[in-house]
Amino acid sequence: MSSFPDGFLWGAATAGHQVEGNNVGADIWAMEHVEGAPFAELSGDACDSYHRYEEDIALLAESGLNSYRFSVEWSRIEPERGQFSRAELDHYRRMVAACYARGVTPVVTLNHFTVPAWFARDGAWSQPDAADLFERYTRRVVEHLDKVEWWVTFNEPNAGMLLVATGALPLGALGEDLPSGQQELFERFAQRVGGQPGTATMALPVIAPDALAHVFAAHRKARAAIKDIRPQARTGWSIAVHDFQAAEGGEACRDQVLAQAILPFWDLSRDDDFVGVQTYTREVYGPQGRIAHEPNGDTFQTGWEYYPAALGHTVRDAAAHTGVPVLVTEHGIATDDDEQRVRFTHAALQDLSTAIDDGAQILGYLHWTLLDNWEWHSGFAMTFGLIAVDRTTFERRPKPSLEWLGKVALDNGASLKLS
Repeated sequence: MSSFPDGFLWGAATAGHQVEGNNVGADIWAMEHVEGAPFAELSGDACDSYHRYEEDIALLAESGLNSYRFSVEWSRIEPERGQFSRAELDHYRRMVAACYARGVTPVVTLNHFTVPAWFARDGAWSQPDAADLFERYTRRVVEHLDKVEWWVTFNEPNAGMLLVATGALPLGALGEDLPSGQQELFERFAQRVGGQPGTATMALPVIAPDALAHVFAAHRKARAAIKDIRPQARTGWSIAVHDFQAAEGGEACRDQVLAQAILPFWDLSRDDDFVGVQTYTREVYGPQGRIAHEPNGDTFQTGWEYYPAALGHTVRDAAAHTGVPVLVTEHGIATDDDEQRVRFTHAALQDLSTAIDDGAQILGYLHWTLLDNWEWHSGFAMTFGLIAVDRTTFERRPKPSLEWLGKVALDNGASLKLS
């Protein structure tokens, strides 16, 4: 017997800038091409998924998976303020059609970190009309992609606060918090996007109080717009959350991180149809703060601890705090050992099944990621994918983990309890 409910979404996720290639109108593209930018490699052609999405969707469907989460790129759809591209809207409409033709449910993300360069030029999320601009963009997309039933407004809007709360200096820190070299970097970025230093800024990470307030407002406005156009659609946003644990005496440090970087976002999720959970590992806190993980043979390429139980713990916490169903919008492991990927995912899904047995309402599991892709500052070094991609020819090479996860999907997780 399977714990997973009928209609459970079994799938994989991608993000436009990381797989499409040549997203030339985006703020991240602009920053990549600024002298001194902290990117190991340029995104360039990425996985050329802009042209090869049909093959990607086919490989996903043929494995047995039934859902594909992908993002639409605001910078393609609205390349200049108020100028919308029917051709690009049609492109994403064709992606949706390709999903349905293969029996795949599309889960569409409206903002996966990147924004148009013009939006960054004018202050990104700090500009007073940011939420209204996002609502206008949302309406255009939802009206055109009128068959989509699942919408994620923002991917990890708490990423900036998570970086601040856990002690890492985010790239987007402002003003006197910036080392002089980064101050010069952002001045060059402003020049590239045609804006003024002090106004022009990247959208990520969002840490300024006014910017955070505008993102919260943008989520509310987008949610209302989606419901206005398509009342039966399900809406939410995806929140990055580690499995935050406390060693003896570390409860106050852990709780401070939760209060700063997680709970305000979960609070807003209480009015959504679901809350997206994106988790990969745990962080343990002692009286002095985070306790560093000692690397071992199972450590992720990212340096994160191998801890499959994190998934079950975080979905329980999210469900309990928000009171709404949970959609696992990302979960995976950066490794070049595909057997390790299967072992990690298998253990995590068993814990997810137990959480369902214990009463947590879980709507789906979307693995990060479908393709080995461009992982932001790390370039192409991190291999999270179920499918390898040749960097020269773009040939797709499915890994055994894709077939394994597809088989789990086909029996709706029943085989997890037999092993």
